[in-house]
Amino acid sequence: MTLNDFLNKLEDKNPGQSEYLQAVRDVYEDVFPWLDGHKEYLEEKLPERLSEPDRILEFRITWRDGKGNIRINTGWRVQHNNALGAYKGGLRFKEGLKLDTLKFLAFEQTFKDALTGLPMGGAKGGSDFNPKEFEKEDIERFCQAYMIELYRHIGQDTDVPAGDIGVGAREIGYLFGTYKKIENKFQGALTGKSPAFGGSCIREEATGYGTVYFLKHYLENSGGALEDKKVLISGSGNVALFAAEKLLNLDVNIKSVSDSDGTLEFKEGMTFDLLEALKVLKFEKRGRLNEIETGKFKDQVNYHKGKQPWGLEGANVAIPAATQNEIGENEAKALLKSGVDTICEASNMPLTTDATKYVRGLKSMTILPSKAVNAGGVAVSGLERSQNAEYQHWSAEKVDGELQSIMSDIFKTCLKYGEGDFVKGANIAGFERVANAVIAYGAN
Repeated sequence: MTLNDFLNKLEDKNPGQSEYLQAVRDVYEDVFPWLDGHKEYLEEKLPERLSEPDRILEFRITWRDGKGNIRINTGWRVQHNNALGAYKGGLRFKEGLKLDTLKFLAFEQTFKDALTGLPMGGAKGGSDFNPKEFEKEDIERFCQAYMIELYRHIGQDTDVPAGDIGVGAREIGYLFGTYKKIENKFQGALTGKSPAFGGSCIREEATGYGTVYFLKHYLENSGGALEDKKVLISGSGNVALFAAEKLLNLDVNIKSVSDSDGTLEFKEGMTFDLLEALKVLKFEKRGRLNEIETGKFKDQVNYHKGKQPWGLEGANVAIPAATQNEIGENEAKALLKSGVDTICEASNMPLTTDATKYVRGLKSMTILPSKAVNAGGVAVSGLERSQNAEYQHWSAEKVDGELQSIMSDIFKTCLKYGEGDFVKGANIAGFERVANAVIAYGAN
């Protein structure tokens, strides 16, 4: 069976699910040629078994807001594969969220979790609830209603959700509090909790920090130095701002962040004062970046309404940290023209298929893939599970040391399997680890 035959059959079974099909194609374009020398995986139908989720849970969430109005949302949990451990992956609350998106994320999560070397399978979940429209009291009510439906499908040895877009520490607190009350047990059934009640130090920072650790390994292996680089960042959530924090600590020039309304360009590079202002704006006030332009930092920034950062000039490294498919082929060409030679994917699948093909066809630009680069978040979630199981709490220094070790191992794995092509290395290494476990279980 050829790759096109396989993908056509998968599309027939999953019509209209473009993001999910894109994710499968992106992985299997590397895996299928490798399978020519590993026929045992084809005989056991591993491509089919690893592309389809184990199960998809869909449920209605009915809740009453603070004004007495009945609200109805849809919730999902896609449990993709648990061959290496309990299902593990975040929850996303976002208006217009589709099952298609969650299937792609759960598929990617399976191989990402495999790369960490920790005993975790892959899953993803969420709801089309939009927290931006509601005050915190209504968000609490929704989280309680969501968990009333989800709780029967999760547990510390079954499925361990975490946060994602729209689900931060506050929402995890509401969700975990509801789970604890229903089950009457204090267990590690969710990660991303506050360190005050079973959470891990630097969990919020982990994805951003891990991104920088991977990038640093790559540059050092290539004979470069991170402190010599100028970096474009998209997004302004946890991943983007904590990646910026780690970069600033390493004396790196950061040229931008962005949100869905536009891009904030730093004329002379981001400063620690600007970073702290952005944290307050985004994490506490939940405001928009154009508010920085009119404040005390107005002389230090330019705000580009409706623009992404990829057209800015003078950078060497791009770190997309916003959302999927944010860089198309035209944006990739703009990055090349401006001098960018490395795209370090901090968000999940930030490049379209066309952009990925274009960049991988160049000798002058490298993609560091998301399933390796942003694995730091789920890695520290795995470490949070370990702390919960041992009834221990580790220091930030210990967790950070473990994170650095895991990211170093992931880099070495991708380098070994890809022989310089990090996308290929991540795809093949992740697939092989999960596939070997599936074969060991037999026809289950």
